[in-house]
Amino acid sequence: MPSITTTQGKVHYEVLGRGQPVVLLHGWLGSWGLWQETMQNLGSQYRSYALDFWGFGDSGKRRASYSVTDFSQLVVDFMDSLGIARAPLVGHSMGGTVGLLTAINFPERISKVTVIGSPIIGKSLALLLKLAGCRPIAVLVHNMMWALKFGIRITAPRITRDKSWPEMISNDLSRTTLDSFLQSIASLHQTDLRPMLDRINIPVMGMYGIRDVIVDPDQWIPLSAGIPHAQIRRFKHAGHFIMLDEKDKYLEILKVFLDLPGIPAFRATECFKSYRLNYAEDHLAGLPLHNSL
Repeated sequence: MPSITTTQGKVHYEVLGRGQPVVLLHGWLGSWGLWQETMQNLGSQYRSYALDFWGFGDSGKRRASYSVTDFSQLVVDFMDSLGIARAPLVGHSMGGTVGLLTAINFPERISKVTVIGSPIIGKSLALLLKLAGCRPIAVLVHNMMWALKFGIRITAPRITRDKSWPEMISNDLSRTTLDSFLQSIASLHQTDLRPMLDRINIPVMGMYGIRDVIVDPDQWIPLSAGIPHAQIRRFKHAGHFIMLDEKDKYLEILKVFLDLPGIPAFRATECFKSYRLNYAEDHLAGLPLHNSL
């Protein structure tokens, strides 16, 4: 398992493919494993790096803090360690929020951002996730991990149609600590990116599943309001895990977006129109979004 050692601890990652680098960021309680099919699909043209945030997967577990800001700094430290001067970020859920914050704080390092089911406003999280950010509840849940895993298996059909997901998240849960479990979701709940979004001048793609029960599926609205040039894609038949529920559509749209040349953000929408997608229901941001994928 490849890893790097930063000033803040060990970071595990996986890498696949050849070409331009792209960095993939997982969500709360997840790990790099969510990105395996994405990495395989991009491998002929992109060198994909999927890292585990501190406190998750196989990365270091002993830290004083696991905030969204810490994870944003981790992304830059990770890129520094591997000699990646500038790259696109693709983030799922919390990872997308981290990606946007990184583009805000380190604009010279990030060329594009794709967010998938990511909260722009932390209060858009489902009630159970908000409660997980309260220490007494987090302690209780973390000490009864078997009950959480059982609950996930029962509710899994409402979260994703992918039958392999419960086993994947169960394995990832086993590798979290109480502090990473608690502090990361508490920090995400307190995050509100709206006052800072106008500082993002690079191409941005937002993907949201209409059936999402983890993050309010209308979080595309503050994203589009704060970044008018952002491309928005909504998926009729997907929940929080678009890459699992509508894999083929997700992969094609992501690939098209990553293939866009490095142009100023104000030209991104016009350039995107020159790329033909195979889905007649697809709509650009600014057009009626009720006709979603």
